[in-house]
Formats: sequence, C-alpha cells, structure tokens
Amino acid sequence: MRICTLGDLLLDVIVRMERPLVPGDDVVASTRTGPGGQAANVAAWAAELGAEAVFVGRRGDDEAGRLASGALTSHGVEVLGPVGGRNGVVVSLVDPDGTRSMASDRGVAPELRDSDLDPAWFEGSEWLHIAGYSLLREPIAEASLAAAAHARAAGAKVSVDLSTSTAIASYGPDRFAALLRRIEPHLVFGTQDELEALGGAAPAPEWVTKRGAAGITVCSDGSRHELPAPGADAVDTTGAGDALAAGFLVGGAALALATAARCIAKMGAMP
Repeated sequence: MRICTLGDLLLDVIVRMERPLVPGDDVVASTRTGPGGQAANVAAWAAELGAEAVFVGRRGDDEAGRLASGALTSHGVEVLGPVGGRNGVVVSLVDPDGTRSMASDRGVAPELRDSDLDPAWFEGSEWLHIAGYSLLREPIAEASLAAAAHARAAGAKVSVDLSTSTAIASYGPDRFAALLRRIEPHLVFGTQDELEALGGAAPAPEWVTKRGAAGITVCSDGSRHELPAPGADAVDTTGAGDALAAGFLVGGAALALATAARCIAKMGAMP
C-alpha cells in the first residue's frame, strides 16, 4: 500500500510541564524537538504501520527545515517538494493531564504552488491525504486542488482532515465546504467541533468523527457506528488524530484506534 500526504512539514518543540504555567515564574518541564506538521505526522505513522509513505510539501532550507526533513526521512518517508526559505516551527505546551495547546508558525509551507507538483508523485498511491490547514491559505489551497485531481487521475482516493474548527469558522463554513466539494474527498476526518462548523456532516461518502478518549464515530452510506477507544495513559495528545488517520487509511477503524493509543502514550507526534 502506498499513501501520499500533502501539507506541512514543521519542526515541533514539545514542552510537557509538571504543573501549569505561572506568569512571571518558572515551572519544571520535559522537552522534545522533532519533525511535525499534520501531513508529515500521517506519513510517518503510515510508514510505521508498513505502508509506503510519501510526503509532498514546501519546506525551508534553514536548520529547522534540514532537521525536520532528515528526521521524517529517517521514519521511512519519501520527502518531495521544493526547498527554500524559512521552515515553520510549532511550540506545543502539554499540561500534566496530556492536554496540549499550540503556537504555530507555518513558515514557507503555505507557499506550495500547483506548478511545484509532479503528477508522477501521486501514481501508484491508494490514498492522497490532505491536511485541512492546506485549504485555508493560498497558494497551497490551489496546490491541494491540483494534487487531488492528479491523485484521482492516477486512481487514488482522497481523504481530508478538517484540522481546525476556529479557522473554518473564520474562513467561512460555506466557502470551506465548497472547496471540499471541489476536492471530492472519499473520506473526511474531523472532531465534533470541526464537523459542527460544517453543519454536522461532511460532503463525502464517509467521515470519521474523532471523539478523543471516547473513541470515534464512523458514518458511511447512511450507517453510523460508534467505536470506543482502548484504555491508555495520556502522556501527550499531540498528533493523536494524525496517528488515528494513518491507522484508518492503512487498516480501518480498529487499527486507527490502536495507533492513536500508541501515540498518546509517549511524547511527540511521530512514532
């Protein structure tokens, strides 16, 4: 199985605190630096689960970009796309209960253009997975539409993760839904808040509602199935939804839930 993803490759700085931040004072924390970005995370987990994984995106030629690209490659992912400029960096603050808050700088990632793409990159893939963040900025939104067309022409299915309810609300739910219809996804992933931002359903034959510790709901062809999450001690929830998406694309709902549980049991968004 070959899975291609399109979106951001960022440098993640994860800070797990022993207690909540105190303004003007210090708290003890554990830190980790590594590659991140929603599309890159999905590719890394797909490779970990045995798929041939390809990431497509623009990344920087600075130290952050070289670190992120080298680390993603070490996970067995083929990294494609133009290089140049300043790479994005995300700081993820993780509370003692595993809840995380992020400060995101996407760097050059949104500058990916449709002219940067080679249709051959998508040949042989069963899935193209597009991060919803890639639909909210130009020119990467047009690149996403072009990639979806290349993928469908090559016989691949297209999946989209909605990514963010607040940005969908700011962008305009109707406008965002119109973009999704142009992409024609076979499968959409989203949290309850993200799906509600679109009116409660996605314009796709199948969608997966991510419900955190409660598990997932899978809606397909008019049917609805709720599946509980396996028990796990949450160390860091960063990337759990990306691990879940990779598992679902590779092996379905059961593998999706098991992979998400693996992700939250450690620090970091990648295997």
